[in-house]
Amino acid sequence: MPDLDVILYGAAGFTGRQTVAYFAEHAPIGLRWAIAGRSRARLEIARAEAKLAPDAVEIIVADSADQQSVDAMVARTRVLLSTAGPFARYGSPIVDACVRLGVHYADITGETPWIRAMIDAHHARAAANGTKIVVCCGFDSVPADLGTFLLARRAHAMGTGLAESRVYYQLNGGFNGGTVASALGTYESAGARMGDPFLLAPGAAISEVQRAKSRDVREPRHDADVDAWVGPFLMAPVNTRVVRRSAALFAERGAPYGRDFVYQEFQKYSPPFSQAKAIGGTLLLGLVDASLRAPALRGVLARLLPKPGSGPSAESMNRGWFRCDLVGVAEDGRRLRGTIHHRGDPGNRATVRFLCESALALALDGDSLPAGGGVLTPATALGEVVVRRLRDAGVEMKVEGA
Repeated sequence: MPDLDVILYGAAGFTGRQTVAYFAEHAPIGLRWAIAGRSRARLEIARAEAKLAPDAVEIIVADSADQQSVDAMVARTRVLLSTAGPFARYGSPIVDACVRLGVHYADITGETPWIRAMIDAHHARAAANGTKIVVCCGFDSVPADLGTFLLARRAHAMGTGLAESRVYYQLNGGFNGGTVASALGTYESAGARMGDPFLLAPGAAISEVQRAKSRDVREPRHDADVDAWVGPFLMAPVNTRVVRRSAALFAERGAPYGRDFVYQEFQKYSPPFSQAKAIGGTLLLGLVDASLRAPALRGVLARLLPKPGSGPSAESMNRGWFRCDLVGVAEDGRRLRGTIHHRGDPGNRATVRFLCESALALALDGDSLPAGGGVLTPATALGEVVVRRLRDAGVEMKVEGA
């Protein structure tokens, strides 16, 4: 039997150290948790930085290249939280062990080709044994996924379905080296698959209406629903795929968001010069995408951008924030609106809060979670339970009907 409730894997990395600090402050008394990774020395530093006594939290050394050590680690816990990316390089043995041993799992990957590989390899078995493999529990893709989930719940409470959901992002934050490494790795292995709007959706039929309205946003425009100029959002190639997987999985459960449900998301630009900002932002994202697709330029970016283990200063992360405006269109034509707001760097502070509360939901709220296992999204695995947890943790999440 497992002697631990949660293991934080990758705890010596930049994001991993923040998860240790979060658990040190927020884990309830009596929760049995430990930290794990490849280097005992670096894990001891992470434990000391969180002001934890040496006998307060156990250190477990496990290398993802050594399946035996991974299996021994996973067998000791009920939930495995992982920040060890790039996940295409380090994550597969962890997920494999979790599925075989029936251990719930949560991570912060945004590597959609790797997620697709995990779905193909493990979804059926995890669904059969009730194991929840919950991907994208960070800023990718909690706001998009849970925001749309809440819009759908509101539409259903109004006696209708959700025909369309749109999320508009505004944010201030920085990148850490692990996020950069994951992005570079995704482009190295993705090929043409990243362009498929339904890459992560199950094989159920997708209507022509959905396909026509689900092409990735490429151009800026003025959006009347938010009375602002908008353009493509950097993380849309991840978030849109995750939300569409959620919608498809709920449809398989007999609880669809709505017939021919469509999702899109945008970067929202504020005055002054909002049109110029939208045009400039769109051109910049196009340049970044083209650079990441070119091996030679990708190598240049790898040398210039933050390295794994590094990231913004604590002061900078504390100054960060994000806001999402949510707009839903019900099947009867009524508009639904909402907001998600978080104080703190989205890719670091918010990501850590989202991930840790997701892991705590898996460890502590099992009887209240949606039934079923598989390679799941935050909405399909955690639903209202993690929404309540995040609200209690200070995340503003509001949805209202027309």
